[in-house]
Amino acid sequence: MAHTSPGAPRDTAGRASGTAGAWAALGGAPDLLERVTFTGAGALPSRLPVRELARSAVAVCSLAAAELAALRGGGGVPAVTVDDGAVTTAFLGDRLVRVGGVAPTTFAPLSRFWRTADGWVRTHANYPHHRARLLAALGLPKDTDAREDGGVAAVAAVLGGRRARDVEETVYAAGGLAVAVRTADEWAAHPQGAAVAGRPLLVTDRIGGEGPRRAPGAPGLPCAGLRVLDLTRVLAGPVASRTLALLGADVLRIDSPGLPESQDAHDDTGLGKRSALLDLARRDDRGVFEELLASADVVLTGYRPGALDRYALTPRELAARRPGLVVARLSAWGRHGPWAGRRGFDSLVQAASGIALEEGGGASPGALPTQALDHGSGYLLAAGVLRSLTEQHTAGGARLVEVALAQTAAWLTHGLDAGPAPAPEGYAEGRWLTERATPRGVLRHARPAVAYAGGPEDWAAPSGLLGADAPAWRARPGGTPPVRG
Repeated sequence: MAHTSPGAPRDTAGRASGTAGAWAALGGAPDLLERVTFTGAGALPSRLPVRELARSAVAVCSLAAAELAALRGGGGVPAVTVDDGAVTTAFLGDRLVRVGGVAPTTFAPLSRFWRTADGWVRTHANYPHHRARLLAALGLPKDTDAREDGGVAAVAAVLGGRRARDVEETVYAAGGLAVAVRTADEWAAHPQGAAVAGRPLLVTDRIGGEGPRRAPGAPGLPCAGLRVLDLTRVLAGPVASRTLALLGADVLRIDSPGLPESQDAHDDTGLGKRSALLDLARRDDRGVFEELLASADVVLTGYRPGALDRYALTPRELAARRPGLVVARLSAWGRHGPWAGRRGFDSLVQAASGIALEEGGGASPGALPTQALDHGSGYLLAAGVLRSLTEQHTAGGARLVEVALAQTAAWLTHGLDAGPAPAPEGYAEGRWLTERATPRGVLRHARPAVAYAGGPEDWAAPSGLLGADAPAWRARPGGTPPVRG
């Protein structure tokens, strides 16, 4: 059941929301919950409380932004209003985004559920290198995915004769991505599921001594003047950094030139940011990165635990080189348990944790109505960064924020009020979509779900091309987006 308190925000029906538990996990003052109200109509129908997860994650992020806005800009903490329509549209934003009227490709043909000899397995093969590893692990020709059906028939034929958990281990050993579909009870009995069950929703720690306290910000823009290095990919991490960009931060996304990323995903999550390429294995590029780090305020990472260690990018190493830094780290499975070092995505966590079978009704697996673990984790990560910045004003010091998709999954399945939330009448996604002209065509995207009185109404700039910007900070202060009246 969700944590509640006398001051917990309530929706229009008077039911206590899940916001209080998430706000407590963030270390927020309980009395600030009275600043939050819910309104509007949304549509995220599910057997699990997805609507509650979505609105609660956005609510705590909005409240953390309002709290920091009051601290940096002066005045009391502004009121926070969470509109379910805005939340729904934002959580569906990766599917609703358009450039020149063209819809994005969300899943490749080989990213799906497959029948096995003893159950089901879920694969993720959106990236070319993951597809190649999957095919190699299954003993199929490397050009199998070039067939008219994308290789679906060939892969189905192989997987139909194998056991799901054998496939899981074989594909993982080859560097690919496949997870056996488990029931909730099977996940609870798995060592990784047990490790997740014993951990909090998120972690916020102090990891360094006294550092520089933040200068005052601009009214309505709590992150004005702050610099954010974004080393995240796909969805959850970019949602967090997109939120910081909305709030006025100079966000610079860094990708490796040898690791392909989806432009479709960036069209949705790149709003307000710039994007550059650096190969940290090259001495010159590493030097550029260190120059950027020397004046960064926040670093977000979204790679599996240990993946960046060879570049001396652990949280404590980063904080040692940049005192007062806030390091926010996102992973699929968390930092504890036998799967801590494994790659993972929202769809795979759904499959492993029992969510897929719950959504499918038990006989066959299904999926949540949105990549809710990704989106929810992104807003939680941004909220953790904002609360860390607030705490630095009084105590200084470097901070660490950690969020894992598997912990968000546990929150959905065990930490929120159970039961489906019916889709209310009156939701119209068009109200929460906007368009703007870009050099690549008209960009349609979801309006911000994070909102508070006097806060930003939209991002200062649309998303651009991945890797098209110089790896350099803007001169302070940055541009100012319009604010709410």
